[in-house]
Parts: sequence; C-alpha cells; structure tokens
Amino acid sequence: MSQSTPLQTPSANLKNAICWLSETVHKHPEKKRDSILAEAELRFDLTPAECEFLNSNFKSVVSEKPCC
Repeated sequence: MSQSTPLQTPSANLKNAICWLSETVHKHPEKKRDSILAEAELRFDLTPAECEFLNSNFKSVVSEKPCC
C-alpha cells in the first residue's frame, strides 16, 4: 500500500498563510509586521523557502483589504 499524502501541500500552506497575513494586517494594523510574519510561519508550518518568500515580499506591504 502507498503512504497517504498530507491534506495540504506546502503551496496550500503558503496560500493560507498569505490570506491569514492579509486579514491580520487589515484587522490589526497596530501589530508589528515582523511578529505577524513569525506567527504565520509557525501557524502554517512553512518551509524555510516559504518563510523567506514571506519575509522578502510582505515585510513592508500595506494591505487595503483581505484577499480571502
């Protein structure tokens, strides 16, 4: 028998993290971006490459409304 695959692929985790990040920044603009990014990395169990992607692309982005 083959092993079962995880329910979410790393790309799904990253997509969910980006949506959560957008919502959190929109709802809590007073929170520091670094702490939101760190929480997203842990909450969605991101790989080092995914963490680097978030850090390089979302450290200074200002979100006007959530994406999801």
